[in-house]
Amino acid sequence: MDWKLSSVPAQGDRVAIVTGANVGLGLETARALASKGVRVIMACRNLEKAQAARSDILRKLPKARVETLHLDLSSQSSVKAFAQDFLASNRRLDLLINNAGIMMPPYELSVDGFESQLAANYLGHFGLTLLLLPLINQTAGARVVQVSSLAHQWSGIRFEDLHFANGYDRRRAYGQSKLACLMFAYELDRRLRKAGESTLSVAAHPGISHTNLFQHMPRAFQFLAPLAALVFNSARAGALPILYAALGEDIAGGDYCGPGGLRQMRGAPVKVGSNRRSREVDTAGRLWSVSEKLTGIRLRL
Repeated sequence: MDWKLSSVPAQGDRVAIVTGANVGLGLETARALASKGVRVIMACRNLEKAQAARSDILRKLPKARVETLHLDLSSQSSVKAFAQDFLASNRRLDLLINNAGIMMPPYELSVDGFESQLAANYLGHFGLTLLLLPLINQTAGARVVQVSSLAHQWSGIRFEDLHFANGYDRRRAYGQSKLACLMFAYELDRRLRKAGESTLSVAAHPGISHTNLFQHMPRAFQFLAPLAALVFNSARAGALPILYAALGEDIAGGDYCGPGGLRQMRGAPVKVGSNRRSREVDTAGRLWSVSEKLTGIRLRL
């Protein structure tokens, strides 16, 4: 039986953080959670756009509990400041949805010296999760959802040149960042279970979804963008696997959710598989160690 958002009951006093919630998948995820009564913190780099998105939600859901907070995932200092502020004023965190991302921009290094996609898509979320995990683990029934992509198949983890100093391939860099997100979800699940924690670490991908992520695609593709809306998932449909991972009653730690149609490109949300590389335990452990060194943040369970 297909999972449907309409079957999800009201969520009571639950609290969620959705990164990149001002547009696309993040906005649709925040909107859906708010419709179920979740208190949603929209964690966004651009607060002006976040406030506009919040207003859009409140126009249709005037009783929604929706807030905005500044978070620039490409800056580890911003990640640490956000976590400190949130932990100082909140006593629970039921859902952390690590959604924000950039896709195939021109080459750039973050303020911390990381390749921009690895910084924003993965390392920012890695640090954020570890900093918030003590509160998450204190919250019964909590989940961490990493948003990955079909693009996790485009690259391995390039330990010899993580930041593409020796020649930039924007496609491989994006694939590496999304593979890292998926491996992080699996490795976090293993570590949580080993520590006896009840928190679920899961992942999801939207299939091929027509969102603002395509802004850096080649001009030829952008010219065809209006047609893409007829072929690809809408942002609302693309958000459904993320919501299934966050709210589905049959979800277990380590699950990966995506569309159930042809090659996971679109369709109703289901549990899906990922490639062999994404499940390499030794590589995931190495990636974790490297990530701790890069961010200066360590997990303590």
